Amino acid sequence: MSDMTPFMPGGTVYGVLLNFRGELQALAPQMGEPPYKAPPRAPILYIKPANTWSAHGAAIAVPANVPQVEVGATIGMIMGQDACAVHAGDALGCVAGYVLMNDLSIPHASFYRPPVKYKCLDGFLGVGPACVPAQAAGDPSRFMLSVAVNGVVEQTVDFANMARGAAQLLADVSEFMTLRRGDVLMLGCDAGRPLAQAGDRIDISAPGFTTLSNTLVAEAA
Repeated sequence: MSDMTPFMPGGTVYGVLLNFRGELQALAPQMGEPPYKAPPRAPILYIKPANTWSAHGAAIAVPANVPQVEVGATIGMIMGQDACAVHAGDALGCVAGYVLMNDLSIPHASFYRPPVKYKCLDGFLGVGPACVPAQAAGDPSRFMLSVAVNGVVEQTVDFANMARGAAQLLADVSEFMTLRRGDVLMLGCDAGRPLAQAGDRIDISAPGFTTLSNTLVAEAA
């Protein structure tokens, strides 16, 4: 699209877990076990700090002791203004645009307390390559994306299946914390995340967005 502009985050990037119905269904048995014994009532957030950010086209190093990584294909909402205690009906007015993201992590079982050492490795968040303005992007519940590993589609994600829609998610998060202009709030990753390894190329595409591509490489000794 001609109105796209190059993008890298200008604030904090937040991820959210368990925001797709398929993911909730897959983990439902575990949620009933101690110590929690119930599904979470509020969004589960984690941070992808600046050391994790990788531009479109960048090679992402995978440590030698990590045989595979989990591909977390998602779309991030870029805040165009501060959002504090906003109502769902007004929430998307705070969003300047949307960007494709590849939220990589080392496979792990924790879902209530996302582990930093598995999610925040250097380079473990592919970003971009461009922001799509909110008006051009349209309704986030209509977003569809696909994940290809080495040219083979391994996952498709329908954002109509979000547990909390984009507006409700933003409203619920802003109820207990302020999202600042330039921050990015990811919409979550669906179940069935593909696995990839050093040498693989990952392409994340969605209608109206420029494809995000990154290649995994073995970390230098």
